[in-house]
Amino acid sequence: MTISFCTEDANPQDFSGDALILILGREEDAAARLGCKPGKTLAAALAHLADCGDLLAKPDQMVWLYPALMRWGREKPWLAQRLLLLGLDSAVTDQNQLAEKLRLLGGLVAGQLRKIQAKEAALLWPDGLALSRSEAAAQLATGFALGGYSFSGYRLDKEKHSRPPLDCRLHFLPGDAPAEGLQESLQRVEIEAAAVYRARDMANTPANYWTPASFGKQALQLGKMKKLKASVLDRADLQRQGLEALLAVSRGSAEPPTLSVLEYRPAKSCPTVLLVGKGLTFDSGGLCLKTPANMHEMKYDMCGGAVVMAVMQALPALGLRDLNVVGLVPATENLSGAAAVKPGDVVRHFDGRYSEIVNTDAEGRLILADAIAWGLAAFRPDAVLDVATLTGAAIVGLGHHYSGLLSNNETLAARLLAAGEATGEPFWRLPLGTEYRKQLDSTVADIKNAGDRSGGTITAACYLQEFVGNTPWAHLDIAGTAWNFTKKAYVPKGPSGVGVRTLLHCLTHWDTK
Repeated sequence: MTISFCTEDANPQDFSGDALILILGREEDAAARLGCKPGKTLAAALAHLADCGDLLAKPDQMVWLYPALMRWGREKPWLAQRLLLLGLDSAVTDQNQLAEKLRLLGGLVAGQLRKIQAKEAALLWPDGLALSRSEAAAQLATGFALGGYSFSGYRLDKEKHSRPPLDCRLHFLPGDAPAEGLQESLQRVEIEAAAVYRARDMANTPANYWTPASFGKQALQLGKMKKLKASVLDRADLQRQGLEALLAVSRGSAEPPTLSVLEYRPAKSCPTVLLVGKGLTFDSGGLCLKTPANMHEMKYDMCGGAVVMAVMQALPALGLRDLNVVGLVPATENLSGAAAVKPGDVVRHFDGRYSEIVNTDAEGRLILADAIAWGLAAFRPDAVLDVATLTGAAIVGLGHHYSGLLSNNETLAARLLAAGEATGEPFWRLPLGTEYRKQLDSTVADIKNAGDRSGGTITAACYLQEFVGNTPWAHLDIAGTAWNFTKKAYVPKGPSGVGVRTLLHCLTHWDTK
């Protein structure tokens, strides 16, 4: 699967590839706003489609035309094998809403080009939108790249694939209105899309192939990149350093746990942000066994860790300068082997706090808390962001449309909410407070790892908050969006990679002043 972008000043009429895509606004002069002269024949065809209500009567309509079948008269024919015409509600003035519409169109284009197995395609898009031409192109490219994703899977017959790979080079044709910074914007999209691909690939890989050791191997591989430093703590390291909660969760599994550490440090004087991603490569619930229905989806319980790995992969290529970022991925399985932790057991966290395990299926907070406490001691960050498929309660409360956000800091929460809106990965902020924390009071330890069923997403975050202290911190619960996310043209069925673009946007727009 190969998707790439390029820009060129070629006349659209002379493009001879598999398809030329024209994104048209719903105005009367829509064709003129493409920055090229469509000519009488194409203009007449567009007018006829508009009169029939098949193109511009409603937003996001689509029509194929075949230049070889059109009567061009004395006009020079357009050379593309196909013309794909799409309507856009270009009157939208809200930039985030427009960006989402463009991403959806990009995903739709990817789906159409996949059907014809296009190798070379070109795109023209309108001028005068609420976004600059280069930013509008970037959103179209984002939707195209993410919509073109596929996972080859495990098949004897590689040809039998419900979603065949898209191998296409997409040319962006600025026309008469060149877009300043277009090439740089498209390069950024390629970097971010590759990161999302990485997260989706990791999540799609079955748990017998993607183990805690796999996270460690991935970290060491990324550590070979310039400006990235990697290290991996194995079971012996975790025992020496006292991450006993992470070790406790792993006791029922034959697979040893790992803690992967990735450091991106452009300058010592810059603030440091700590990213922590939950890496549960399979979660059976431990002795508090989950029901069989959909348990196979618990291979996705490592999506938070995948997000952190993917973000760290992208940072050097994006050239982030004003921020140091450290990524931690505590990884293990949660199984019910003979040595598994039992309900009623008490375990000691890295910071010395004791936790009573009342529910072995509330294991994610245990490994995250250990990693957060260890990361705070090791790196003294200015802010902590954790991302995890943490609670089923998040799905009950928010469905598959919003991720949960909980934070002890208004500025940090506002940054993440804005990033989610900008990337089409929205968050809904939930409260924190002592009234929720009381549900975690234990009679035998400092805290217990679960309360009753009420406010489960909030109490899980309250557990993590205990280990953060006064450091600005935000928790992203992506249990409802990491897979089975709201159906979109650029989000295929299965793992979504949600959180990667949000965190990249947040980090690259961080105000260090």
